Amino acid sequence: MRVLVTGGAGFIGSHVVEALAGRGHEPVVFDLRDGLDVRDAGAVAAALPGVDAVCHQAAMVGLGTGFGDAVEYVSRNDLGTAVLLTAMADAGVRRLVLAGSMVVYGEGRYECAGHGVVRPGPRAVEDLDAGRFEPRCPRCGEELTPGLVGEDTPVDPRNVYATTKLAQEHLAAAWARSTGGGAVSLRYHNVYGPGMPRDTPYAGVASFFRSALARGEAPRVFEDGGQRRDFVHVRDVAAANVAALEASAREGALIAYNTGSGEPHTVGEMARVLAAAYGGPEPVVTGEYRLGDVRHITADSARLRTELGWKAEVGFAEGMREFAAARLSGE
Repeated sequence: MRVLVTGGAGFIGSHVVEALAGRGHEPVVFDLRDGLDVRDAGAVAAALPGVDAVCHQAAMVGLGTGFGDAVEYVSRNDLGTAVLLTAMADAGVRRLVLAGSMVVYGEGRYECAGHGVVRPGPRAVEDLDAGRFEPRCPRCGEELTPGLVGEDTPVDPRNVYATTKLAQEHLAAAWARSTGGGAVSLRYHNVYGPGMPRDTPYAGVASFFRSALARGEAPRVFEDGGQRRDFVHVRDVAAANVAALEASAREGALIAYNTGSGEPHTVGEMARVLAAAYGGPEPVVTGEYRLGDVRHITADSARLRTELGWKAEVGFAEGMREFAAARLSGE
């Protein structure tokens, strides 16, 4: 299968390219680093002849630095996706795998002892300033127990990046209905591993910590470090992309799959394990916060395991040891 990989020279995209080649497919790299922009309709159209499927990894990622990034996020993620899908429709390419994100859910799944499953609203600044980081039951104000989020959970994007990732899915779903194509969105959790970009506000928390260690600085853990996340290795994410591309397409529809390791860990735990593997310094908990962050978001990836036969192979401790020794992009 000849597969166009947008963002194919980037962190996740380069691993997807390697995984595709390892399975005997022919990956074609389309990347901004080579002067190829998915917002350029002519460049995209020129890359599609002979292509059987598209793996769309190109995106502006991370929470960013504030709402001032909104125009650039929408341009790169949503306009870029619209241009790509239009060109695919014209070229008759009917297979798409999209790099989705767990951020579309907003806060994760919570259960109240008295009221069952509830959805807390956005956290208030006054609570965060006071160090009250845990969401409370919106009905009784009591503590909540976090759980795993399934794909049928209502979406609730709470920052600009999350909003653009959900818009990408809506565009892909509209393209599938219009063309009869098949689209898959892999809703990535916190992806980490070799080749992550360093020293950028648009990288994930694992990159922030690893970059600090490379500078000889202690990783700075926001809030109290108790935020639950699912850290999934980039090779496992690449394997999920290959599995989605090789599976039978569901024509005229988009199907979403949570893509996580299935092993929740706190951000503080990740920082400690990574720092220990690197040889220090130990992380510091700062109490700082980013208003657009959510407290707990961890995935139920059972659908991906059941329907596509995928499972994460790289364990947390093993992956963090490798990540501590690996080079970051830009080093």
